[in-house]
Amino acid sequence: MPCEPATPAPLGTASALPSEDAPRIYVACLAAYNNGYLHGRWINATTPDEIMDKVRAMLAASPLPDADEWAIHDYEGFEGASLSEYASFETVCALAEFISEHGRLGAKVHRHYGDDLEQARAASRTMRANTARLQTLLKSWPASAAPKSRLPSNTISIGTRWAGTWR
Repeated sequence: MPCEPATPAPLGTASALPSEDAPRIYVACLAAYNNGYLHGRWINATTPDEIMDKVRAMLAASPLPDADEWAIHDYEGFEGASLSEYASFETVCALAEFISEHGRLGAKVHRHYGDDLEQARAASRTMRANTARLQTLLKSWPASAAPKSRLPSNTISIGTRWAGTWR
């Protein structure tokens, strides 16, 4: 039975999928893709098992029989962090959790460390510890200490804001 190619709504139009804050991936059926058809599904980056269940359901509904290969063709909500087309769902979920916790700054740290999530996590722990120390130091600075008067007037405010960034 011939398949009718699906025509997706252009992104940004009223009939396109609504933009969500939660990280999600678009997983495409490669059998359909390689035969000129667009078949896939947007899936929230929740847990690897939930993603795999939704991928299996998407493949079962493929316009081509016995479809069993998939790839990540798009993603959003990752604040600029990069994902490979063949990233494992464990990697997708771990990065989504990191980005949900740290936002755009976390994505930039991830990129800075060559998309290495473990290095980005280590850097975030270091930054969190250092900013907490700075905040404690600035709050406990003795009122009689002369050098404090040489600090810019907004130093304590900046230290407090940075400490909150990595919570």
